Amino acid sequence: MTDVVLPSFVALGRLDVVESIGAAVDAVVGGTATVGSAADAVVVPYTTARGWVRRFRSRAGVLAVAFAALVVELGGDPITVARDTGVYAVAAITAAFEAACGLPGWAGLGRWRFASTVCGGALLAANTNAPWIIVGNRRFMPPTPSP
Repeated sequence: MTDVVLPSFVALGRLDVVESIGAAVDAVVGGTATVGSAADAVVVPYTTARGWVRRFRSRAGVLAVAFAALVVELGGDPITVARDTGVYAVAAITAAFEAACGLPGWAGLGRWRFASTVCGGALLAANTNAPWIIVGNRRFMPPTPSP
């Protein structure tokens, strides 16, 4: 496997720049637009914007917690948890960016480029790690807790 460093405007596995993705996600998750109108605003097909929003919502819990922790690490005030994880994730990304703006170089980047950079471009990326534990030459599924 080869390691790469992605530019801040790139989202891993996506053709569009993160500013377009972020604008669509902001509008839909924030409740100010439908997916269709957000897609029209950033000039992408409806299905593309729908995919971005779905993927963001599926990762929202992880993103919210990670960026909320980053806010505190950067010296910002802890953020309040929202009922909607998508709203919480956007708020955490915004708060982390605002906290990072106090450090040299981050303010000029923009919120969504900052988020992409922090995630290594994997803001909307699917988990590509195999669910197998390899011991020697044998593969085992990891144990899952019983409900």
